[in-house]
Amino acid sequence: MVEQRKTRRKAKAKKASPARKSAARKPSAKKASPKRWSQRVTRESDALDLKRGIFTLRDPKRIAASLKRSAEHSSRRKSGAYRSALSMLTFYINRAGKILPNTQRDRLERAKGELKRVFHRDE
Repeated sequence: MVEQRKTRRKAKAKKASPARKSAARKPSAKKASPKRWSQRVTRESDALDLKRGIFTLRDPKRIAASLKRSAEHSSRRKSGAYRSALSMLTFYINRAGKILPNTQRDRLERAKGELKRVFHRDE
C-alpha cells in the first residue's frame, strides 16, 4: 500500500510539472517576418543593376570596374555613381556578416580603395 502512494505522488508531480505543461502547449502563432529582405532591397530598391556574381570575383580591380560600370549605366540610382557603388559594396559586406570569409572580406575592402581610385577620389 505504501508503494502505491509513492507511485501516485510521482504521477501527480509529473503531471503538474511546468516543463510538461509547456511541452504540451501548441506553438504560438508568431508573426511571419519577411524573409530575405536584403535580397528584396537589392532587387527592387533604387539601387544598382549589378552583374550576377560581382562580389565573388577574385580581383578587387575587376569588382571596382564592374561596380563603376553598373553605377554609371544604372537608371535606378538617386545619388551619384560613386556613392551608389560604394553603398552597394558596403551593403553587401555588412549583410554577409560573420559568414563572409576573411580572404573575401579583405578582397572587398581592397575593392573599396580601388573604387575610390577609379572614380578619381584619391586624397
